[in-house]
Amino acid sequence: MVSWFIISVTNPYPIFYSFCFVDEALIPMNRPVLPIRARGTPKVGEKVAFRRTLTEADVALFIGTTWDVNPLHTDEVYCNATPFKHRIVPGLLTASLLTHLGGLWAFLATEMEFHFLAPVYVGDSITAEGEVVEFDDQSGAVLLRCKCTNQDGKEVLRADVRGFPGKFE
Repeated sequence: MVSWFIISVTNPYPIFYSFCFVDEALIPMNRPVLPIRARGTPKVGEKVAFRRTLTEADVALFIGTTWDVNPLHTDEVYCNATPFKHRIVPGLLTASLLTHLGGLWAFLATEMEFHFLAPVYVGDSITAEGEVVEFDDQSGAVLLRCKCTNQDGKEVLRADVRGFPGKFE
């Protein structure tokens, strides 16, 4: 079994290290590892998935980009008085993990529908999964059925994404 992951160390600037687990052995990688793109015509039933642990830095960068300063994402004291008890990750940050899946297919999304099912917290490891559930031979349009689950297997997000995959032959 091969598993890839990246470690980020801030001292004082972020440095990224890539590692690979091969049959339980940890092997450092000399360069970034890029995923293999899906090739050919999409087929109903094709799936892709990946996992990422969301960090304070991810949330800070996302809030800095979107200006989503909702106290549910920024104010721990405020959140202590809510049912969440702690700051939650912006929902669209979790949803944006699905863009990596789209990148594997060079997917141009034309429509996205999200259902946010449970809160995501900093430190949660989210698995994003996508499956081709419809393919129109005439137009090339695809429907991806997607979901995100946390490290406990709880589904936190469900989505349908329509669009057009790129062509790699």
